[in-house]
Amino acid sequence: MTTDDVLAEVGPRLRRIRKDREVTLAALSEATGISVSTLSRLESGLRKPSLELLLPIAQAHQVPLDELIGTPAVGDPRVRSKPLVRHGRTYWPLTRQPGGLQAYKVLVPQGREEPEPRTHEGYEWLYVLAGRLRMVLGEHDVVLAAGEVVEFDTRVPHWFGSTGEGPVEFLSLFGPQGERMHVRAQPRRS
Repeated sequence: MTTDDVLAEVGPRLRRIRKDREVTLAALSEATGISVSTLSRLESGLRKPSLELLLPIAQAHQVPLDELIGTPAVGDPRVRSKPLVRHGRTYWPLTRQPGGLQAYKVLVPQGREEPEPRTHEGYEWLYVLAGRLRMVLGEHDVVLAAGEVVEFDTRVPHWFGSTGEGPVEFLSLFGPQGERMHVRAQPRRS
């Protein structure tokens, strides 16, 4: 829904709320300090609503501003995506929007692969959910256990996969333009 569509619905909604409450334009004008002609033009759509006009009307009707504007209902926030299989690995996309920060749950089956480090633009975070993840990053060759996390610039040669001891499952957050994630945690209470 465009901004123009939302604004076009405000006038009829204002009229409906006023009539449901059995309030006249004159009474609403007196309660808000807004002239009868301005209120009438708002309701008929001949005047665009502004915050200066809507706030007193919301207060007079004792309704939240959202009710006057008619903000769209929030849809189901759950991400339902189909897994993708690439090079024997299964990826579950955890984000819906293309571009920007992307999140995936990844399952790498048991198997010993020869590392083939690659580079590309971006920044990545990996969080191991289950199993053991082998990661080669530049000169480092490390094994991560469940609960461990790494973050790295993807312009550094990198590779990750199973240690060969069993499957590994992890979360991957990837920012193709090198976005950096900012996490704020509340301080611990003593």
